[in-house]
Amino acid sequence: MSSTQSILQAHHLRITDCRLAIIREFLDKSVALSHSDLEETLNKEFDRVTIYRTLKTFLEKDLIHKVLDDSGATKYAFCTHGEEAHAHNHEHVHFKCEKCEETICLEDISLPAIPLPKGFVKKEMNLLVQGICEKCH
Repeated sequence: MSSTQSILQAHHLRITDCRLAIIREFLDKSVALSHSDLEETLNKEFDRVTIYRTLKTFLEKDLIHKVLDDSGATKYAFCTHGEEAHAHNHEHVHFKCEKCEETICLEDISLPAIPLPKGFVKKEMNLLVQGICEKCH
């Protein structure tokens, strides 16, 4: 059994060709991908709605998390907890390279605690650092 299949099984998801293909894309690229990035790569095999539904399912099952960058497009990054289906912290720094325009997770760098005024409830936090990545430097 491939690791992509075992990832789906660990998250109690049916194994489908689209799900396997999308996981492979995330694992092969190791960067945040948008719906249009995936559609561009997989459009001969799967339609845009199937890709969208798969991303939505992966978000719900905690296989991927949203990454916001300055492009305005929502990107998604594969969660590094691998085959373990447990909650983990998505609040880490993301880095966008100004040359190659790839966005990556810097999971070893946590976001600082930010005290909010009374009555405010935090839902999520994002921090994007922009610069030149190690490949482009």
